[in-house]
Amino acid sequence: MYTKEQVDFMLETYSGAEDKQLVIDDIAIALSKSRRSVIGKLSRLGVYEKKVYLTKRGENPVTKQELVHLLSTKMKLDLERLEGLDKAPKEVLRYMLESSC
Repeated sequence: MYTKEQVDFMLETYSGAEDKQLVIDDIAIALSKSRRSVIGKLSRLGVYEKKVYLTKRGENPVTKQELVHLLSTKMKLDLERLEGLDKAPKEVLRYMLESSC
């Protein structure tokens, strides 16, 4: 259970922070709560910003299925006839996308 003062402290501290993920630990320590509890409360308050996952290259992740769909759209091919292409390595799919006209 969080008091109004604790909630106000959380909101003020979290919204003013540059590194939102790092400040969660500070809030948890200050309020003697667990990190998960703080994240849960911030989520329920509608202010929690989920950490964005990036690939090793620093890009947003794209699934093989998405690459195959992009390829079928770009090459104007029937997606159903490309069944099994999602088993190819991502680098091959990327190469095909970059090389297609």
